[in-house]
Amino acid sequence: MKNLFASIPDDLDDELFEEIVRGETVRVERIVSRGHRSPAEGWHDQSWHEWVLVLEGGAILAFEDGEEVTLGPGDHLEIAAHRKHRVKWTAPERATLWLAVHYPA
Repeated sequence: MKNLFASIPDDLDDELFEEIVRGETVRVERIVSRGHRSPAEGWHDQSWHEWVLVLEGGAILAFEDGEEVTLGPGDHLEIAAHRKHRVKWTAPERATLWLAVHYPA
């Protein structure tokens, strides 16, 4: 048995991505951020759908169309394949713990 809230490092130079489970068409990962964000230039443009859930902490996702979504504990969002997005902000003073599910478009 494992716990999503266990083994969260105090210092994170980079975001931490850990695959929890993978099937033929689905991948689930835990992401830990602390003040991390995407580069100011460029967008994530994925060929798969992604569903994200913030378990603790907080984040702001920005989309190429100008929409911004603020996420806190319990908030979740589906990001459609090829919807260009970036992480604009994550809480700097505490870990933001995400659960991400990737699945085919």
